[in-house]
Amino acid sequence: MSPILASGALSFAFQKATTEGKITIGALLLVSVFSWSVIITKSRQLYRARRMSDKFFKSYRETRDPLDIARRGEEFDGAPAYELYYTGAEEIEYQLKNNPVQVVKIKSLSNGAPTATGAETDMLARQITTKVNHASFDSVRVSLERAASAQALVLEKGMIVLSTAVAGGPFIGLLGTVWGVMETFSGIAKASSASLTAMAPGVAGALIATVTGLFVAIPAMFAYNYMVTMIRGITQELDGFASEYATALEHKYVDSRSLADELREALSHQPVRQQIFNEAALPQLAQA
Repeated sequence: MSPILASGALSFAFQKATTEGKITIGALLLVSVFSWSVIITKSRQLYRARRMSDKFFKSYRETRDPLDIARRGEEFDGAPAYELYYTGAEEIEYQLKNNPVQVVKIKSLSNGAPTATGAETDMLARQITTKVNHASFDSVRVSLERAASAQALVLEKGMIVLSTAVAGGPFIGLLGTVWGVMETFSGIAKASSASLTAMAPGVAGALIATVTGLFVAIPAMFAYNYMVTMIRGITQELDGFASEYATALEHKYVDSRSLADELREALSHQPVRQQIFNEAALPQLAQA
C-alpha cells in the first residue's frame, strides 16, 4: 500500500472529485464501517460457537442419560447445540412433571422355587418408571424444531449487511463514477476545451468512487463466503443433533408400549396387584 499512497493518486483524485462523488464515497465508507463491524463480531461469534459446540458434544456423548448434563448444571454458553439441548431438557422435564405416565414392571424373582423350609414362595420385585406418552413428546419435538430455527436465525443475523456490501458496493461506486464523468464532460463542453489536461482531473476524481466501492465489496465478499460456509455447517450439525437428541429422549422417557401390551400387562399382573392390596389391607382390617 505504501507505493500507492506515496504516489498521491488517491488524494489527488479525491480532491478533484465532485460534490456528488464525495457524497458517494462517504456513503461507501459508512457501508464499510458496518461491514467491518459485522465481520469482526460475526467472526468472534462463529469461533466461539464452534469451540463451545465441540466441548458440548464431547460432554454429551460421554453420558448415557440424555438429561445428565442439564441435571448436573453444566453450561456451554455460545454453543447453538447446547441452547437446543437445554430447550428440549426443559420441555421434557415439564412433561414428566405435569403429564407423567407411571410404567409398573413386576417380576418374579424365585419363580416358585422351594425354599430351605420346603415352602414355595414367590418373591416380587416392582419397578416404577416415570415416562411420557407420545402426545406429550410431540411438544418436545416442536420445541426442538423451534429452537433449531431460532439458533439458525441467530447465526445468520447481520449477514444481510455483508451481502448488501458485496452486491451494492460496486454499483454505488459506479454511480459516483458515471456522475463524475458526466460532470466532467459537461464542464468541458461548456468551456469548449477538449484537451487531456482538462479531462484528466475530472476523470480521476470520478474513478475514485469505483475504487472505493471495490475496496468495500472485496473484503465483504471473502468474509461472506467464508461465514456462510461455516453457518451452513453449524446448521446442518444442529439439525443432525436435534434428530439424535429427540431419538435419545424417546428411547429413555417415552412410553413405547402399545395399547394391547398395556392391557395384556394389566391383566397378567391383576392377581399380583390383588395380593399386594390384600397384604396392605390386612393390618388395617385387624386393627378395626
